[in-house]
Amino acid sequence: MLKKVFGSAVFGVEATTITVEVNVDSGIGYHLVGLPDNAIKESNFRIAAALQNNGFKIPGKKIIINMSPADLRKEGSAYDLTLAIGILVATKQIQAQNLEDFLIMGELSLDGSLQPIKGALPIAIKAKEEGYKGFILPLENAKEAAIVDDLDVYGVENIKQVIDFFDKGEALEKTIIDTKKEFEKNLEFPEFDFSDVKGQESIKRCMEIAAAGGHNIILIGPPGAGKTMLAKRLPSILPPMTIHEALETTKIHSVVGRVKANTGIMAQRPFRSPHHTISNVALVGGGSYPQPGEISLSHNGVLFLDELPEFKREVLEVMRQPLEDREVTISRAKFTVTYPSSFMLVASMNPSPSGYFNDPDAPITSSPAEMQRYLSKVSGPLLDRIDIHIEVTPVPFEKLSEERKGESSVEIRKRVTKARELQTQRFQDSETVHYNAQMNTKQIRKYCVLDDASKALLKTAMERLNLSARAYDRILKVSRTIADLENQTAINGSHISEAIQYRSLDREGWLG
Repeated sequence: MLKKVFGSAVFGVEATTITVEVNVDSGIGYHLVGLPDNAIKESNFRIAAALQNNGFKIPGKKIIINMSPADLRKEGSAYDLTLAIGILVATKQIQAQNLEDFLIMGELSLDGSLQPIKGALPIAIKAKEEGYKGFILPLENAKEAAIVDDLDVYGVENIKQVIDFFDKGEALEKTIIDTKKEFEKNLEFPEFDFSDVKGQESIKRCMEIAAAGGHNIILIGPPGAGKTMLAKRLPSILPPMTIHEALETTKIHSVVGRVKANTGIMAQRPFRSPHHTISNVALVGGGSYPQPGEISLSHNGVLFLDELPEFKREVLEVMRQPLEDREVTISRAKFTVTYPSSFMLVASMNPSPSGYFNDPDAPITSSPAEMQRYLSKVSGPLLDRIDIHIEVTPVPFEKLSEERKGESSVEIRKRVTKARELQTQRFQDSETVHYNAQMNTKQIRKYCVLDDASKALLKTAMERLNLSARAYDRILKVSRTIADLENQTAINGSHISEAIQYRSLDREGWLG
């Protein structure tokens, strides 16, 4: 007897429906075909134990299971439940009249209980697109999948519940969530606040500009100046995610199983801070079975690289193309996957191996030659892609000991959100550009028009600092953001001059 059950495989951030065909014939043997990996090949042992512990069995007959399309590699243990139900129906141990209406996924424990799976959200989106009435999956993933409207999502704890649902018609409880309500409920404010930062007003201003335009930023300064503290507080002033951004972000985290148990949609912007020993595959994504890397997990959020020169040079260089294209494409012989990677890069670094400026009062000093050698670990093309370079100097005792709190993240976020709203309106006709940092050359020429005085100022800076064409564009983008924060339509000389100041690493003798 032949029966078909439906599951799903995730490639990149998209799902593909897998048809599991179970054929039972006379003879003995268990044959699983269709390019399954080792985790799927081992499933017969988990399935046999789970069925036996719930009053069923794999009969001693010839069972052939084909996972179609057969030329597509399948991986992971999430097909256990799909295969088990297919075997039970094909061997007539249970009846299931409406099996073709459901997508079924779940990893089985030996007692029949279900373990969570990866990629529940993209699978649910695909199930809705292809017209399935319901999606049966582990209870821990149910809220995540229930974000998708017009699809009945059933979270189950044990295979017995699924068997009784198909065989005896016993009802399963639908998981229903109000996506908008769930999204707003999770918009609680992050624990880090800019009011905790003493002094550093000029750096806060830089962070505000970076947040308002989505600009990449690098902080250069000695140990203890507050670089990491400032970076950790950047997400607190970024505008709240839109529903669309939240769905995009949740989808990527779902693929790698990073969505918290019993959580629906992600409402907080991600903040990722990988250690400097990270490999290039872990950073940009890839592997034998490609998975998203840190730059994709930072999509719509912040990627913080602390102690930038300590990262391997090849790791940093592979990030150059995703910084420009805001997506990363990973190619293999048989398929290609593309992961979105529109993130804000925040990097920090010491100016020298000792960490201190060329200061005779510092505990350890470094010569200008040592500083230059240390800085050269980070390539010019990468620094060119960072819009804002700013020096962070130590906070004096008078500022540290002040009782008065600084401006809170809530107040800064209001100004940032207002500037972002102007940009959303400006780029409303574009599908790929949403804020100033994403502007292409054509849009820069259209929205960053300069008067004669501003042009002369920028020309002088270009010649003196020997800036590249990319640096020129970045100065214009930052100027546009500064003007937006002041709610001004035209860019003027003060905006240009402030933007030029934020190219510290382009200035000769900046090390003092």
